[in-house]
Amino acid sequence: MSETKEKHPQSAMRSKLFGTDGVRGIANQNPMTSEIAMALGRATAYLFGAKDRMGLPKNTKVVIGKDTRLSGYMLENALAAGFCSMGAKVFLVGPLPTPGIAFITRSMRADAGVVISASHNLYHYNGIKIFDREGYKLPDAMEKKIEEIMESTELARVRPTMDNIGKATRIEDAIGRYIVYIKDTFPNDMTLDGIRIVLDCANGAAYKVAPIVFEELGAELFPIHCSPNGVNINDQCGAVYPQAMCKAVHEHRAEIGISLDGDADRVILSDENGEIVDGDQIMAICALHMLKEGTLAKKTLVTTAMSNMGLQVALKRAGGKIIHAQVGDRYIVETMRKESLNLGGEQSGHLVFLEHNTTGDGMIAALKILAIMKQTGKKLSELKKQMTQFPQVLENVFVREKEDFTKFPKITQAIKKVEDALGDNGRVLVRYSGTEPLARVMVEGEDYAMIQGYVQDIAGTIRTHLG
Repeated sequence: MSETKEKHPQSAMRSKLFGTDGVRGIANQNPMTSEIAMALGRATAYLFGAKDRMGLPKNTKVVIGKDTRLSGYMLENALAAGFCSMGAKVFLVGPLPTPGIAFITRSMRADAGVVISASHNLYHYNGIKIFDREGYKLPDAMEKKIEEIMESTELARVRPTMDNIGKATRIEDAIGRYIVYIKDTFPNDMTLDGIRIVLDCANGAAYKVAPIVFEELGAELFPIHCSPNGVNINDQCGAVYPQAMCKAVHEHRAEIGISLDGDADRVILSDENGEIVDGDQIMAICALHMLKEGTLAKKTLVTTAMSNMGLQVALKRAGGKIIHAQVGDRYIVETMRKESLNLGGEQSGHLVFLEHNTTGDGMIAALKILAIMKQTGKKLSELKKQMTQFPQVLENVFVREKEDFTKFPKITQAIKKVEDALGDNGRVLVRYSGTEPLARVMVEGEDYAMIQGYVQDIAGTIRTHLG
Protein backbone atom coordinates (compact mmCIF):
# COMPACT_ATOMS: atom_id res chain seq x y z
CA MET A 1 0.00 0.00 0.00
CA SER A 2 1.24 3.48 -0.81
CA GLU A 3 1.70 5.91 2.07
CA THR A 4 -0.10 9.26 2.01
CA LYS A 5 1.54 12.07 3.97
CA GLU A 6 -0.47 14.86 5.60
CA LYS A 7 0.22 18.21 3.93
CA HIS A 8 0.65 21.56 5.61
CA PRO A 9 -2.72 23.36 5.50
CA GLN A 10 -1.43 26.17 3.32
CA SER A 11 0.21 23.82 0.81
CA ALA A 12 -2.99 21.75 0.74
CA MET A 13 -4.96 24.75 -0.49
CA ARG A 14 -6.24 24.82 -4.01
CA SER A 15 -4.96 27.61 -6.24
CA LYS A 16 -8.23 29.32 -5.48
CA LEU A 17 -9.75 28.54 -2.10
CA PHE A 18 -12.97 30.56 -2.40
CA GLY A 19 -15.76 29.71 -4.83
CA THR A 20 -18.90 31.68 -5.66
CA ASP A 21 -20.17 31.31 -2.08
CA GLY A 22 -17.23 30.99 0.26
CA VAL A 23 -15.15 27.84 0.74
CA ARG A 24 -16.92 24.54 0.18
CA GLY A 25 -16.13 20.85 -0.11
CA ILE A 26 -16.50 17.43 1.51
CA ALA A 27 -15.98 17.75 5.26
CA ASN A 28 -12.58 16.59 6.53
CA GLN A 29 -11.15 16.58 3.01
CA ASN A 30 -9.23 19.42 1.39
CA PRO A 31 -10.21 22.26 1.56
CA MET A 32 -12.76 21.62 4.35
CA THR A 33 -10.27 20.40 6.95
CA SER A 34 -9.79 21.64 10.49
CA GLU A 35 -6.23 22.68 9.59
CA ILE A 36 -7.40 24.96 6.78
CA ALA A 37 -10.28 26.26 8.92
CA MET A 38 -7.80 27.26 11.62
CA ALA A 39 -5.52 28.95 9.08
CA LEU A 40 -8.54 30.71 7.58
CA GLY A 41 -9.53 31.98 11.03
CA ARG A 42 -6.02 33.32 11.65
CA ALA A 43 -5.85 35.09 8.29
CA THR A 44 -9.34 36.59 8.63
CA ALA A 45 -8.61 37.88 12.13
CA TYR A 46 -5.39 39.45 10.91
CA LEU A 47 -7.05 41.10 7.93
CA PHE A 48 -10.12 42.46 9.72
CA GLY A 49 -8.78 43.34 13.13
CA ALA A 50 -7.16 46.57 14.26
CA LYS A 51 -3.41 46.41 14.95
CA ASP A 52 -1.32 47.71 17.84
CA ARG A 53 2.03 49.46 17.45
CA MET A 54 3.80 46.11 17.08
CA GLY A 55 1.46 44.99 14.30
CA LEU A 56 -0.37 42.51 16.53
CA PRO A 57 -4.17 42.15 16.21
CA LYS A 58 -6.08 44.14 18.82
CA ASN A 59 -9.66 43.84 20.13
CA THR A 60 -10.99 41.93 17.11
CA LYS A 61 -14.60 40.68 17.53
CA VAL A 62 -15.91 37.78 15.45
CA VAL A 63 -19.31 36.02 15.34
CA ILE A 64 -19.37 32.34 14.34
CA GLY A 65 -22.57 30.47 13.50
CA LYS A 66 -23.38 27.20 11.77
CA ASP A 67 -26.10 24.93 10.45
CA THR A 68 -26.86 21.43 11.76
CA ARG A 69 -24.20 19.31 10.03
CA LEU A 70 -22.20 16.86 12.11
CA SER A 71 -18.93 18.36 10.83
CA GLY A 72 -19.96 21.78 12.12
CA TYR A 73 -18.54 20.93 15.56
CA MET A 74 -15.12 20.18 14.11
CA LEU A 75 -14.95 23.29 11.95
CA GLU A 76 -16.46 25.57 14.60
CA ASN A 77 -13.74 24.64 17.08
CA ALA A 78 -10.97 24.93 14.49
CA LEU A 79 -12.12 28.37 13.36
CA ALA A 80 -12.50 29.56 16.95
CA ALA A 81 -8.99 28.32 17.72
CA GLY A 82 -7.61 30.19 14.73
CA PHE A 83 -9.32 33.42 15.72
CA CYS A 84 -8.36 33.08 19.40
CA SER A 85 -4.74 32.42 18.45
CA MET A 86 -4.77 35.88 16.89
CA GLY A 87 -6.20 37.50 20.01
CA ALA A 88 -9.77 37.76 18.76
CA LYS A 89 -12.89 37.66 20.91
CA VAL A 90 -15.11 34.97 19.45
CA PHE A 91 -18.89 34.85 19.94
CA LEU A 92 -20.45 31.46 19.17
CA VAL A 93 -24.16 31.47 18.32
CA GLY A 94 -24.63 27.81 17.35
CA PRO A 95 -27.17 26.78 14.69
CA LEU A 96 -28.69 29.90 13.11
CA PRO A 97 -29.64 30.78 9.51
CA THR A 98 -26.98 32.46 7.39
CA PRO A 99 -28.96 35.74 7.27
CA GLY A 100 -29.21 35.54 11.06
CA ILE A 101 -25.41 35.57 11.31
CA ALA A 102 -25.30 38.62 9.04
CA PHE A 103 -27.79 40.34 11.36
CA ILE A 104 -25.99 39.38 14.58
CA THR A 105 -22.65 40.53 13.12
CA ARG A 106 -24.08 43.98 12.43
CA SER A 107 -25.98 44.12 15.71
CA MET A 108 -22.91 43.31 17.80
CA ARG A 109 -20.66 45.68 15.84
CA ALA A 110 -18.35 42.73 15.23
CA ASP A 111 -15.44 43.01 12.83
CA ALA A 112 -16.52 39.90 10.91
CA GLY A 113 -19.09 37.12 10.89
CA VAL A 114 -18.51 33.52 9.83
CA VAL A 115 -21.10 30.93 8.79
CA ILE A 116 -20.22 27.23 8.73
CA SER A 117 -22.64 25.81 6.17
CA ALA A 118 -22.79 24.16 2.77
CA SER A 119 -26.24 25.67 2.22
CA HIS A 120 -28.37 23.29 0.10
CA ASN A 121 -25.78 20.48 -0.16
CA LEU A 122 -26.07 17.18 1.73
CA TYR A 123 -24.50 16.69 5.16
CA HIS A 124 -21.14 15.30 4.02
CA TYR A 125 -20.34 18.69 2.49
CA ASN A 126 -19.61 21.78 4.51
CA GLY A 127 -18.56 25.34 3.80
CA ILE A 128 -17.32 28.59 5.32
CA LYS A 129 -18.79 31.97 4.40
CA ILE A 130 -17.45 35.25 5.74
CA PHE A 131 -19.30 38.53 6.30
CA ASP A 132 -17.74 41.93 6.85
CA ARG A 133 -18.76 44.14 9.78
CA GLU A 134 -21.77 45.44 7.84
CA GLY A 135 -23.06 41.93 7.20
CA TYR A 136 -22.09 41.72 3.52
CA LYS A 137 -20.35 38.76 1.93
CA LEU A 138 -16.79 39.53 0.95
CA PRO A 139 -15.93 40.73 -2.56
CA ASP A 140 -13.50 38.72 -4.68
CA ALA A 141 -10.61 41.08 -3.91
CA MET A 142 -11.01 40.58 -0.16
CA GLU A 143 -11.21 36.79 -0.50
CA LYS A 144 -8.06 36.88 -2.62
CA LYS A 145 -6.30 38.88 0.10
CA ILE A 146 -7.22 36.25 2.71
CA GLU A 147 -5.81 33.52 0.46
CA GLU A 148 -2.60 35.51 0.00
CA ILE A 149 -2.19 35.91 3.75
CA MET A 150 -2.76 32.18 4.30
CA GLU A 151 -0.14 31.27 1.70
CA SER A 152 2.45 33.77 2.91
CA THR A 153 4.73 33.77 5.96
CA GLU A 154 3.15 37.02 7.17
CA LEU A 155 1.42 35.41 10.15
CA ALA A 156 4.46 33.51 11.41
CA ARG A 157 5.64 36.52 13.43
CA VAL A 158 2.19 37.34 14.79
CA ARG A 159 1.59 35.19 17.87
CA PRO A 160 -0.15 36.93 20.77
CA THR A 161 0.83 35.51 24.14
CA MET A 162 -0.21 35.68 27.79
CA ASP A 163 -3.41 37.69 28.31
CA ASN A 164 -3.43 38.80 24.66
CA ILE A 165 -4.71 35.39 23.53
CA GLY A 166 -8.39 35.53 22.62
CA LYS A 167 -11.31 33.65 24.11
CA ALA A 168 -14.64 32.25 22.92
CA THR A 169 -18.02 33.00 24.48
CA ARG A 170 -21.38 31.50 23.60
CA ILE A 171 -24.29 33.90 22.94
CA GLU A 172 -27.32 32.22 24.48
CA ASP A 173 -30.01 34.61 23.19
CA ALA A 174 -29.01 34.86 19.49
CA ILE A 175 -32.12 32.95 18.40
CA GLY A 176 -34.42 35.30 20.32
CA ARG A 177 -32.73 38.38 18.87
CA TYR A 178 -33.15 37.08 15.32
CA ILE A 179 -36.79 36.08 15.87
CA VAL A 180 -37.68 39.62 16.95
CA TYR A 181 -35.78 41.04 13.99
CA ILE A 182 -37.58 38.82 11.47
CA LYS A 183 -41.03 39.50 12.92
CA ASP A 184 -40.42 43.24 12.66
CA THR A 185 -40.18 42.90 8.85
CA PHE A 186 -43.88 41.92 8.77
CA PRO A 187 -46.42 44.78 8.84
CA ASN A 188 -47.28 45.73 12.43
CA ASP A 189 -51.00 45.97 11.68
CA MET A 190 -51.18 42.40 10.34
CA THR A 191 -51.23 38.90 11.75
CA LEU A 192 -51.25 35.46 10.18
CA ASP A 193 -54.36 34.43 12.09
CA GLY A 194 -56.35 31.80 10.22
CA ILE A 195 -53.64 31.03 7.66
CA ARG A 196 -52.60 27.39 7.45
CA ILE A 197 -48.89 27.03 6.63
CA VAL A 198 -46.75 23.99 5.93
CA LEU A 199 -43.16 24.79 6.91
CA ASP A 200 -40.24 22.64 5.76
CA CYS A 201 -37.00 23.56 7.59
CA ALA A 202 -34.82 21.01 5.72
CA ASN A 203 -33.58 19.71 9.10
CA GLY A 204 -31.32 22.72 8.95
CA ALA A 205 -30.36 25.94 10.66
CA ALA A 206 -33.91 27.36 10.86
CA TYR A 207 -35.41 24.38 12.71
CA LYS A 208 -35.86 26.38 15.93
CA VAL A 209 -36.27 29.92 14.61
CA ALA A 210 -38.73 29.54 11.75
CA PRO A 211 -41.55 27.70 13.55
CA ILE A 212 -41.52 30.27 16.35
CA VAL A 213 -41.65 33.21 13.90
CA PHE A 214 -44.70 31.97 12.03
CA GLU A 215 -46.54 30.68 15.12
CA GLU A 216 -46.01 33.93 17.05
CA LEU A 217 -47.45 35.84 14.09
CA GLY A 218 -50.60 33.72 14.42
CA ALA A 219 -50.33 31.05 11.73
CA GLU A 220 -51.72 27.56 12.11
CA LEU A 221 -48.46 25.76 11.47
CA PHE A 222 -47.67 22.26 10.17
CA PRO A 223 -43.89 21.91 10.48
CA ILE A 224 -41.98 19.13 8.71
CA HIS A 225 -38.27 18.22 8.66
CA CYS A 226 -37.54 20.14 11.86
CA SER A 227 -35.62 17.35 13.65
CA PRO A 228 -31.95 17.55 12.66
CA ASN A 229 -29.62 14.72 13.68
CA GLY A 230 -26.41 15.91 12.03
CA VAL A 231 -26.79 13.86 8.85
CA ASN A 232 -30.34 14.49 7.57
CA ILE A 233 -29.96 18.13 6.50
CA ASN A 234 -31.39 18.69 2.97
CA ASP A 235 -31.99 14.93 2.65
CA GLN A 236 -34.98 14.71 0.30
CA CYS A 237 -36.40 17.82 1.90
CA GLY A 238 -36.14 21.60 1.90
CA ALA A 239 -35.90 24.06 -0.97
CA VAL A 240 -34.00 21.68 -3.26
CA TYR A 241 -36.61 18.91 -2.74
CA PRO A 242 -39.93 20.74 -2.26
CA GLN A 243 -42.09 17.76 -3.24
CA ALA A 244 -42.61 16.74 0.41
CA MET A 245 -43.83 20.25 1.19
CA CYS A 246 -46.25 20.19 -1.75
CA LYS A 247 -47.66 16.85 -0.59
CA ALA A 248 -48.11 18.17 2.95
CA VAL A 249 -49.96 21.24 1.63
CA HIS A 250 -52.53 18.88 0.11
CA GLU A 251 -52.77 16.77 3.26
CA HIS A 252 -53.32 19.73 5.58
CA ARG A 253 -55.37 21.88 3.15
CA ALA A 254 -52.88 24.70 3.70
CA GLU A 255 -52.94 28.08 1.97
CA ILE A 256 -49.19 28.06 1.44
CA GLY A 257 -46.11 25.88 1.82
CA ILE A 258 -42.73 27.35 2.77
CA SER A 259 -39.60 25.29 2.08
CA LEU A 260 -36.25 26.62 3.29
CA ASP A 261 -32.83 25.21 2.49
CA GLY A 262 -30.24 24.06 5.02
CA ASP A 263 -29.07 27.53 6.01
CA ALA A 264 -32.41 29.25 5.27
CA ASP A 265 -31.02 31.86 2.90
CA ARG A 266 -33.28 30.61 0.13
CA VAL A 267 -36.94 29.62 -0.10
CA ILE A 268 -39.26 27.80 -2.48
CA LEU A 269 -43.02 28.05 -1.95
CA SER A 270 -46.10 25.99 -2.74
CA ASP A 271 -49.48 27.47 -3.56
CA GLU A 272 -52.70 26.09 -2.08
CA ASN A 273 -52.92 23.55 -4.93
CA GLY A 274 -49.57 22.00 -4.07
CA GLU A 275 -47.85 23.59 -7.07
CA ILE A 276 -44.32 24.95 -6.74
CA VAL A 277 -43.69 28.69 -6.74
CA ASP A 278 -39.98 29.26 -7.47
CA GLY A 279 -37.68 32.22 -6.92
CA ASP A 280 -38.55 33.86 -10.23
CA GLN A 281 -42.26 33.77 -9.45
CA ILE A 282 -41.66 35.08 -5.94
CA MET A 283 -39.62 37.95 -7.39
CA ALA A 284 -42.34 38.69 -9.93
CA ILE A 285 -45.05 38.87 -7.24
CA CYS A 286 -42.95 41.08 -4.97
CA ALA A 287 -41.55 43.34 -7.70
CA LEU A 288 -44.94 43.90 -9.34
CA HIS A 289 -46.51 44.70 -5.96
CA MET A 290 -43.69 47.10 -5.15
CA LEU A 291 -44.10 48.77 -8.54
CA LYS A 292 -47.76 49.43 -7.75
CA GLU A 293 -46.85 50.73 -4.30
CA GLY A 294 -44.06 52.89 -5.71
CA THR A 295 -41.47 51.20 -3.47
CA LEU A 296 -39.34 49.35 -6.05
CA ALA A 297 -36.19 51.49 -6.23
CA LYS A 298 -35.70 52.90 -9.76
CA LYS A 299 -38.44 50.46 -10.88
CA THR A 300 -35.63 47.93 -11.24
CA LEU A 301 -35.11 44.31 -10.17
CA VAL A 302 -31.69 42.61 -10.06
CA THR A 303 -31.46 38.97 -11.06
CA THR A 304 -29.20 36.67 -13.09
CA ALA A 305 -29.14 35.13 -16.54
CA MET A 306 -30.56 31.94 -14.98
CA SER A 307 -33.93 33.63 -14.41
CA ASN A 308 -36.82 32.79 -16.71
CA MET A 309 -37.47 35.11 -19.65
CA GLY A 310 -41.06 35.39 -18.44
CA LEU A 311 -39.87 37.43 -15.46
CA GLN A 312 -38.42 40.13 -17.69
CA VAL A 313 -41.56 40.16 -19.84
CA ALA A 314 -43.80 40.62 -16.77
CA LEU A 315 -41.67 43.47 -15.35
CA LYS A 316 -41.40 45.25 -18.69
CA ARG A 317 -45.16 45.04 -19.20
CA ALA A 318 -45.69 46.73 -15.83
CA GLY A 319 -43.20 49.51 -16.51
CA GLY A 320 -40.24 48.00 -14.68
CA LYS A 321 -36.91 46.64 -15.83
CA ILE A 322 -34.31 44.04 -14.94
CA ILE A 323 -30.56 44.25 -14.45
CA HIS A 324 -28.60 41.00 -14.74
CA ALA A 325 -25.77 40.32 -12.28
CA GLN A 326 -23.28 37.46 -12.26
CA VAL A 327 -24.69 34.19 -10.90
CA GLY A 328 -24.41 34.10 -7.11
CA ASP A 329 -26.36 36.01 -4.49
CA ARG A 330 -23.34 38.06 -3.37
CA TYR A 331 -22.94 39.40 -6.91
CA ILE A 332 -26.61 40.32 -6.90
CA VAL A 333 -26.08 42.23 -3.65
CA GLU A 334 -22.98 43.97 -5.05
CA THR A 335 -25.03 45.15 -8.05
CA MET A 336 -27.90 46.27 -5.81
CA ARG A 337 -25.55 48.33 -3.67
CA LYS A 338 -23.79 49.84 -6.67
CA GLU A 339 -27.08 50.83 -8.33
CA SER A 340 -28.91 51.77 -5.09
CA LEU A 341 -31.62 49.13 -5.60
CA ASN A 342 -33.65 47.29 -2.99
CA LEU A 343 -34.84 43.98 -4.51
CA GLY A 344 -32.92 41.19 -6.17
CA GLY A 345 -32.73 37.45 -6.29
CA GLU A 346 -32.28 34.17 -8.09
CA GLN A 347 -34.55 31.51 -9.51
CA SER A 348 -33.15 29.11 -6.89
CA GLY A 349 -34.89 31.08 -4.15
CA HIS A 350 -32.26 33.54 -2.92
CA LEU A 351 -34.33 36.70 -2.37
CA VAL A 352 -32.62 39.84 -1.10
CA PHE A 353 -34.67 42.68 0.39
CA LEU A 354 -31.82 45.09 1.03
CA GLU A 355 -33.94 47.36 3.23
CA HIS A 356 -34.16 44.48 5.72
CA ASN A 357 -31.06 42.31 5.38
CA THR A 358 -27.73 42.21 3.60
CA THR A 359 -28.06 38.72 2.15
CA GLY A 360 -30.74 36.28 1.01
CA ASP A 361 -33.30 35.50 3.71
CA GLY A 362 -35.91 32.81 3.08
CA MET A 363 -38.14 33.77 6.00
CA ILE A 364 -38.29 37.45 5.05
CA ALA A 365 -39.18 36.49 1.47
CA ALA A 366 -41.98 34.20 2.70
CA LEU A 367 -43.34 36.92 4.98
CA LYS A 368 -43.34 39.39 2.08
CA ILE A 369 -45.50 37.00 0.05
CA LEU A 370 -47.82 36.42 3.00
CA ALA A 371 -48.21 40.17 3.49
CA ILE A 372 -49.14 40.59 -0.19
CA MET A 373 -51.67 37.76 0.10
CA LYS A 374 -53.23 39.51 3.11
CA GLN A 375 -53.22 42.98 1.50
CA THR A 376 -54.71 41.86 -1.82
CA GLY A 377 -56.98 39.09 -0.55
CA LYS A 378 -55.65 36.88 -3.35
CA LYS A 379 -54.51 33.28 -3.17
CA LEU A 380 -50.92 32.46 -4.10
CA SER A 381 -52.09 30.54 -7.17
CA GLU A 382 -53.69 33.74 -8.46
CA LEU A 383 -50.73 35.97 -7.64
CA LYS A 384 -48.24 33.76 -9.47
CA LYS A 385 -50.24 34.06 -12.71
CA GLN A 386 -48.87 37.58 -13.08
CA MET A 387 -45.83 35.91 -14.66
CA THR A 388 -45.98 33.37 -17.49
CA GLN A 389 -42.96 31.08 -17.43
CA PHE A 390 -41.18 30.08 -20.61
CA PRO A 391 -40.40 26.34 -20.74
CA GLN A 392 -36.91 25.84 -19.30
CA VAL A 393 -34.78 22.71 -18.95
CA LEU A 394 -31.69 22.48 -16.74
CA GLU A 395 -29.30 19.53 -16.49
CA ASN A 396 -26.22 19.16 -14.33
CA VAL A 397 -23.27 17.27 -15.80
CA PHE A 398 -20.46 15.90 -13.62
CA VAL A 399 -17.02 17.01 -14.83
CA ARG A 400 -13.51 15.88 -13.88
CA GLU A 401 -12.03 19.36 -14.28
CA LYS A 402 -13.62 22.77 -14.88
CA GLU A 403 -11.74 23.52 -18.08
CA ASP A 404 -12.54 26.41 -20.39
CA PHE A 405 -15.30 25.28 -22.77
CA THR A 406 -13.62 27.14 -25.66
CA LYS A 407 -10.78 24.61 -25.53
CA PHE A 408 -13.21 22.03 -26.91
CA PRO A 409 -14.53 22.93 -30.38
CA LYS A 410 -17.17 20.18 -30.25
CA ILE A 411 -18.69 21.75 -27.13
CA THR A 412 -18.76 25.29 -28.53
CA GLN A 413 -20.19 23.96 -31.80
CA ALA A 414 -22.98 22.13 -29.95
CA ILE A 415 -23.87 25.33 -28.05
CA LYS A 416 -23.84 27.51 -31.17
CA LYS A 417 -25.99 25.03 -33.08
CA VAL A 418 -28.72 25.31 -30.43
CA GLU A 419 -28.40 29.11 -30.21
CA ASP A 420 -28.84 29.39 -33.96
CA ALA A 421 -31.89 27.10 -33.87
CA LEU A 422 -33.57 29.15 -31.10
CA GLY A 423 -32.83 32.59 -32.54
CA ASP A 424 -34.73 35.26 -30.60
CA ASN A 425 -37.24 32.76 -29.21
CA GLY A 426 -35.03 31.28 -26.54
CA ARG A 427 -31.57 31.20 -25.05
CA VAL A 428 -28.76 28.92 -23.91
CA LEU A 429 -26.70 29.23 -20.74
CA VAL A 430 -23.82 26.86 -20.00
CA ARG A 431 -21.66 27.48 -16.93
CA TYR A 432 -19.83 25.70 -14.15
CA SER A 433 -21.20 25.44 -10.62
CA GLY A 434 -19.26 27.59 -8.20
CA THR A 435 -19.51 25.01 -5.41
CA GLU A 436 -19.63 21.54 -7.04
CA PRO A 437 -17.84 19.67 -9.90
CA LEU A 438 -20.76 20.27 -12.25
CA ALA A 439 -21.44 21.95 -15.57
CA ARG A 440 -24.93 23.43 -15.65
CA VAL A 441 -26.70 23.36 -19.01
CA MET A 442 -29.85 25.48 -19.30
CA VAL A 443 -31.96 25.96 -22.43
CA GLU A 444 -35.11 28.07 -22.56
CA GLY A 445 -37.62 28.29 -25.40
CA GLU A 446 -41.23 27.97 -26.48
CA ASP A 447 -41.37 24.19 -27.09
CA TYR A 448 -40.54 21.99 -24.09
CA ALA A 449 -39.85 18.78 -26.03
CA MET A 450 -37.55 20.59 -28.41
CA ILE A 451 -35.46 22.32 -25.76
CA GLN A 452 -35.22 19.07 -23.80
CA GLY A 453 -33.53 17.56 -26.85
CA TYR A 454 -31.23 20.55 -27.15
CA VAL A 455 -30.14 20.15 -23.51
CA GLN A 456 -29.37 16.48 -24.06
CA ASP A 457 -27.25 17.31 -27.11
CA ILE A 458 -25.12 19.87 -25.24
CA ALA A 459 -24.93 17.85 -22.01
CA GLY A 460 -23.92 14.72 -23.92
CA THR A 461 -21.13 16.58 -25.69
CA ILE A 462 -19.79 17.98 -22.40
CA ARG A 463 -20.01 14.54 -20.78
CA THR A 464 -17.98 13.03 -23.66
CA HIS A 465 -15.14 15.53 -23.36
CA LEU A 466 -15.08 16.43 -19.64
CA GLY A 467 -16.99 13.71 -17.82
